[in-house]
Amino acid sequence: AAAGATDTDTDTDTAFFNGLSYAVFALGNRQYEHFCAMGKVTDAALGVCGADRLAEVGIGDDDNDLEGDFENWKDTVMWPTLKKRFVAEGAVVDQKKKRKSNSAAGADLPDCPYEVEYLPGVSPSEARADVVKSEEIHASTRHYFTAVDCPVRVSRELRTDQDPDSTVHMEIDISQAGDDLRYQTADNLGVLPVNDDGVVEAVAGALGYDLDAVFRLRPAPDHEHKHAFLFPTPCTVRECLARYCDLTQAPRRSDLKLLASYATDPLDRSALLRMSSKDGKAEYREKIVSAHIGVGDIVARLCRSIEMPLEHFIAACPRLLPRYYTISSSSSMHPDSIHITVSVVKTERQDGSVHKGVCSHHLAGVVENGTVRVFCRDSSFRLPKDPSRPVIMIGPGTGIAPMRALLQERSHQRKKRRIGSKTVGKNVLYFGCKTPHQDYLYEEELRDFEKEGTLNTLRVAFSRKTEKKVYVQHLLADDADETWELVEKEKASVFVCGGTKMGSDVSETLRSIVAEAGGMSADEAKAYLDKMSSEGRFVQELWSA
Repeated sequence: AAAGATDTDTDTDTAFFNGLSYAVFALGNRQYEHFCAMGKVTDAALGVCGADRLAEVGIGDDDNDLEGDFENWKDTVMWPTLKKRFVAEGAVVDQKKKRKSNSAAGADLPDCPYEVEYLPGVSPSEARADVVKSEEIHASTRHYFTAVDCPVRVSRELRTDQDPDSTVHMEIDISQAGDDLRYQTADNLGVLPVNDDGVVEAVAGALGYDLDAVFRLRPAPDHEHKHAFLFPTPCTVRECLARYCDLTQAPRRSDLKLLASYATDPLDRSALLRMSSKDGKAEYREKIVSAHIGVGDIVARLCRSIEMPLEHFIAACPRLLPRYYTISSSSSMHPDSIHITVSVVKTERQDGSVHKGVCSHHLAGVVENGTVRVFCRDSSFRLPKDPSRPVIMIGPGTGIAPMRALLQERSHQRKKRRIGSKTVGKNVLYFGCKTPHQDYLYEEELRDFEKEGTLNTLRVAFSRKTEKKVYVQHLLADDADETWELVEKEKASVFVCGGTKMGSDVSETLRSIVAEAGGMSADEAKAYLDKMSSEGRFVQELWSA
């Protein structure tokens, strides 16, 4: 994709950025096919439009140590380049100015862009958020203001009692949400998680916060000019900690360095600073990332000497981000209801305790008629405009979600939307799970789709049924001739949903099928699939483990 940014055409102004010097550090995760693509595209495009590239693009890999990658690039590439280009030889820092700057920042607490205005006369039940203009909302937290509370009408377990794990099917009523929550088949549903009550109470107890206190978040003096509203206030401290602060995700090393500023015990401070340093990367990965330690654990259990006013905690703690689930229902069949398929995440820590996925456990704990706060965004799954075209769906585990939605839509098309003499094309599904008796999600529904004629071919890979593990890519390879026939001659669309490792294996299998059946080289087969992607005929929505 980045290479395409270097192509010029008659509409490109190659002098548009003349006089602009730049350096780009790209962020990404190697588990994804288009690793750091946005940064690479930006770097290439700025050069094409006349800007002066100061240094080669830096690469940050969030699958390993993104902060370490940036520190290395900053110290070995960016600063030496800037110094050589912009600092005159022999120039020195004005030590008087430097001392003044340091002394100004040497207050008891780090600088904070916010201040908290407590509202002692307002009870929790009376707290009502201020109305703010859209342009005054922080861009990265806009969903806090726009998401809608909707009731859950159905919540049921999809796995059998022979499986210790859990996958929950949920149906969310959007009939009263109006235009704020319209969706298309297999779109993405953003869910705003809520932290566990025990975690919230532990943090509040450790830091001395009154959970029922109502406050308004305001810009601190001298910060008004760049203030944007982070989340709706007035609200209670409980709502702030439960909905807007990420208390369980492993903080970055830079977050540990900031937390160290608030530790009153020298041992706590030195431990946090050590793990935040370059030399402490291995310890940080072992004791924080691998151990699934969040900010809540640090302030409530591990570094109890931390003392932070609420506004400082809000500034230092990462925001609690929405989690996205590919919708497993058809908007044609269920216009007033959104279905999602939720894998309930839990991981055993080294000390025997259990780390729970904040959003999946929140959803699993919502009783019927309880509410969840949600919003929709577009996905890349779109059925062919010509309904007679075949569809190949590959979705093991909870990757079945969009495939269920697409099958519902194809069933609806067959029953209601036949166009002239054209009938709905062939539908092929590859699903994968451990055994037929544990986690065969939506088995009865899939059998019903077969019986009614919507699902023409169902191929299920059971990875634990036999001694040899079988995955969806193995079944796809077995069906190489049929797959090539559908893709090449009948112009089938291929949809893939699941983990990045599975997606990579499926892509490699498809490239092999195209190369062998189509008589192409490896590069030609890749170009063939790239063309399918650009046409919307090969779509993958994947997530990292």
